[in-house]
Amino acid sequence: MLRNISRLQVVGAWCALVLVIAALSVVAGAGINLGNVELLLVACIAPSAVLLLIWRGAPPATVAELLHSVNRPSKDSRS
Repeated sequence: MLRNISRLQVVGAWCALVLVIAALSVVAGAGINLGNVELLLVACIAPSAVLLLIWRGAPPATVAELLHSVNRPSKDSRS
């Protein structure tokens, strides 16, 4: 399910969700001041930045792949 989604789509969805929550809080009567704006910016930027830094392209090698590469005889030793 999550294999067909890109990093940019996840980051965009997260930012959209934070903006919708901000809009709903304004509709509910929350005041807009500098502290609230800073909090919303940090809530939007920090998880997105961590997601972009951590998300890797290829999965790490499995134990079976590592053992297979170590136990493979070299071509030079068969002369």
